[in-house]
Amino acid sequence: MILLYSYAVILILGGAIGYLKSASTPSLVMGLLSGLLVAYGASLTSTNKRQGNQLIMLVSLGLLIFMGMRFYNSQKFMPAGLVSLFSLIVFAKTYFEY
Repeated sequence: MILLYSYAVILILGGAIGYLKSASTPSLVMGLLSGLLVAYGASLTSTNKRQGNQLIMLVSLGLLIFMGMRFYNSQKFMPAGLVSLFSLIVFAKTYFEY
């Protein structure tokens, strides 16, 4: 549970930092949206583990693919590589709990 909420906070903070650093509104919106969806999925696992895990897997897989492609194209670890790594860890953990 701590991993999921930490992941959500990292996504939200990353979106906010992206906005502050380069005035990127898409970074802010997607960081907030994905972070809040992961936090909601984490809270949902206490009442409905299956639905919570499905939501978390969907968000983390989407971020893994999107940010993984950005990392592959730019070869810069921050932020795309870091988000890809965290997304892979969260996806794998959630998948094996599913």
